[in-house]
Amino acid sequence: MKSLFLRIFLSFWMAQALFVVLAILVTLAFRPRGSSWEPLRTTSLNEAVSSYEAGGPQQVREYLENLQATQHVRAFLFNEQGEEVSHRGAPDWAMRVLGSGSPSPRDGFIIPAPKVLKEARTSSDGLHRFTLVMGLPPGPRVFLGPRGMPIPGLIIGVITSGLVCYLLAWYLTKPIIRLRAATRQLAAGDLTARSGSPAGKRRDEVAGLVRDFDAMAERLEMLVKAQSRLLNDISHELRSPLARLNVALGLARQRAGVESADMLDRIELEASRLNELIGRILTLARLEDGEQRVPQTPVPLGELVASVAEDAEFEAQERHCHVHTTIPEGDWGVRGNDSLLHSAVENVVRNAIRYTQEGTSVEIKLTSEKQAGGAEAVLRVSDSGPGVPEDALGKLFQPFYRLDDARGRLTGGVGLGLAITERAVRFHGGKVSAFNRVEGGLMVEIRLPLIAGAVRTRETIEAVPLGRT
Repeated sequence: MKSLFLRIFLSFWMAQALFVVLAILVTLAFRPRGSSWEPLRTTSLNEAVSSYEAGGPQQVREYLENLQATQHVRAFLFNEQGEEVSHRGAPDWAMRVLGSGSPSPRDGFIIPAPKVLKEARTSSDGLHRFTLVMGLPPGPRVFLGPRGMPIPGLIIGVITSGLVCYLLAWYLTKPIIRLRAATRQLAAGDLTARSGSPAGKRRDEVAGLVRDFDAMAERLEMLVKAQSRLLNDISHELRSPLARLNVALGLARQRAGVESADMLDRIELEASRLNELIGRILTLARLEDGEQRVPQTPVPLGELVASVAEDAEFEAQERHCHVHTTIPEGDWGVRGNDSLLHSAVENVVRNAIRYTQEGTSVEIKLTSEKQAGGAEAVLRVSDSGPGVPEDALGKLFQPFYRLDDARGRLTGGVGLGLAITERAVRFHGGKVSAFNRVEGGLMVEIRLPLIAGAVRTRETIEAVPLGRT
């Protein structure tokens, strides 16, 4: 049993129910066995027989009716042929007692039946035999079932104990349920997740655990925001000297000779890379801080992917590669920021171009899938490169993560492109993942929710290099 709530609830309930049953059984075992109706049974039988012998059916009828009115006892007198001598009509339970000595075994199991007594004697002349069957009033035994078992009271006790145990288990496990939900939110990247202080002045161990978790989450949020602010501030401070460097570089070109052109080109290239790195760090910092707001404006994802693929084709030609796209016709509208989505897709495509083998193609395929929450646009970008070790797939979207520092320097990557993609996609309500292809290479999959009610696709068209046809 995996649920702590069910464990606590069932344990307490079984203990309480067992206690109730044992208490009732002990009470029944030690209760007095005597009955105050025993003397009345013999007296009533003698007087009923005497009334019958003195005045016949009419007089015994009056006696039995008087007995019912004064003592609340229903009594019936039978002769040896099983006939009720007062001619009042005996009920079924009285006939069963006369024949078998006890009511039906089912009587009184849920709705208690009255306790019955039976007594027999012969007539004064010894020629006849009479039997008196008495149905006693309920009195304090109304809740007793067969053999004196208080079935209704037992049911009430078990249900009451179950309710009490349910409330107790809920009281003990409710903070743990909230704590678990907050832990999942925190693990998913929501640094504002809190489990909330326990209601009232609860000071037990569970309440202390909840408060400690909230304190830890608040400290983590402060540290992450401080780190992000530091990156943001450093990036802004670096922009000023970088701008002055570009101005100085322009002036140096005017005064330098032809022999310095190569060195100045190298300086300009490195300055451009540094400027791009600073821009990526700023974008990542804004996404982490939540400062970047995602507008709910429609973005034509199909056109965006086609534009990225067309621009990437020129970059791919430097490595003798091509970009193939498959974009079905239809409305591929998603809600979000056009610039952020363009950057997310572009980072994935450019990363594939960098690592695919020379002379191969980068495949871009856009499809749609129906999910429980609605339709999703699924963008898959596949390359023919060396792939990624399985244990590193989940780390590809971490900031500054690179499989090989030497390869990163060779390709100009710093490990921020896929990190920005992951955060941008997540901010748009989607998710991104990476898989190794069976035929070799890496496939990155981006899922984004489509606008509800849009026409999805009509016909799939296989695109050729240089864009969409």
